[in-house]
Amino acid sequence: MPFPPLAQRFEQLEELLQIAHRMWQGDETPYAGMHYQLVRPLNAPNSVQRPHPPIMIGGSGERKTLRLVAQYADACNLFDLPGTEFADNLPHKLAVLRKHCADLGRDYATIEKTVASRFTDTAELLARLRELAAIGFDHVLVTPGGPWDDRTLDAVAALLPAVHALAGTAD
Repeated sequence: MPFPPLAQRFEQLEELLQIAHRMWQGDETPYAGMHYQLVRPLNAPNSVQRPHPPIMIGGSGERKTLRLVAQYADACNLFDLPGTEFADNLPHKLAVLRKHCADLGRDYATIEKTVASRFTDTAELLARLRELAAIGFDHVLVTPGGPWDDRTLDAVAALLPAVHALAGTAD
């Protein structure tokens, strides 16, 4: 199976997003893109979720990925690797997304902002969760620096009351 160059994969992704949105709107008119041609795009059976299943796009590319998020997605997922440029650039990445939204006439607040983060120490994790919330992230997906063993699970479980307090949820 061929693996197209990155630019082509982005073109294909955008066409697929266009096709999906059209199908979810019931638009069965022909689609003629650079990579895909459909005589009658048909969405049958229709999705249960309305107006359509949520679309999450992961990545932090400023010119393509975050523009696709602003134009087509319901959520984005960025990457937070504490101690790296990824972590330091998160506020900038959200600012770029906000600018793309403004350029496209999209309400930035309608996009769920998620981030994947790694931790080795639960105290550091709680501090980082506070920072990520302050930056503007809605959800954080966490992975430990090692295996999900009983000790790690117990440590994370002990943090749950503080995490719920931070999120403003009861459980």
